[in-house]
Amino acid sequence: MTIRTDLALESCETLAPQTPGLHVETEETPQAKVTRIDVLNAQGAAAAGKPVGRYVTVEVAPFATHAQYIDGSFPTLRAELSRMLPQQGEILVAGLGNPRITPDAFGPRCAAMMFATRHITGELLAQTGLQALRPVSVLATGVLGETGAEASEWIRGAVQMLHPAAVVALDALAARSAERLGNTVQLCDTGIVPGSGVGNARQEISASTVGVPVIAVGVPTVVDAAALLAQARGEADTATAAMMVTPREIDLLIERAAKLTALALNCALQPEISPEDMLILTA
Repeated sequence: MTIRTDLALESCETLAPQTPGLHVETEETPQAKVTRIDVLNAQGAAAAGKPVGRYVTVEVAPFATHAQYIDGSFPTLRAELSRMLPQQGEILVAGLGNPRITPDAFGPRCAAMMFATRHITGELLAQTGLQALRPVSVLATGVLGETGAEASEWIRGAVQMLHPAAVVALDALAARSAERLGNTVQLCDTGIVPGSGVGNARQEISASTVGVPVIAVGVPTVVDAAALLAQARGEADTATAAMMVTPREIDLLIERAAKLTALALNCALQPEISPEDMLILTA
């Protein structure tokens, strides 16, 4: 039985170190561990089960026990986001997920804390005291059952109207290991298939479907119950294949993960604004 995961790190951890088509590097700091996986070609994509592209996993102190943002894992996450974002052009940030279901609320919570700047021009911009703000627009897509439209359709329509240089899609993910719940952020430049990690895959959101590059940023909030039993017993249990498990402190996990990710993304997009000022602007 296949154990689902959205994390490239977990998909690759059982592969040989020199698997053809893959390049893996790891960097550790006192605040975070960063693993960068480059899927270089079709051979690497077949081995990893992931499309060709770059996948970055940032492992940090547990969100539920670590409340410091600016002096903790924030600089590492901001730096990785800055490397993946296009250097110029407008950015559309899309928060995916259902705000009424806590483990799925990461995307909407992040979107609510983004600093939207596309409308700040002319005299309004001059009043900020800044030379320029990078244009950023924000969209919370909702879910198909409530809106009647796929997230990819909302994003594709927004791209056609706004013409951004790239989309940043924020979403909750599923992990294979409970150890990665609440302390992991994954970035990738290949887009995302919402719901794929929990067996409810929706339409793909990628450059091929929306027309511009898509950077996906996600935090694992659930783990397959079958995976937990497989870890404990050494074998999977088909009776739990349809069940997902989330931590008891999921409310705190979502709140802090969203705040850290939104702060890092806001500061990566607007490097002239200090993290302290950004917290005030987005409070």
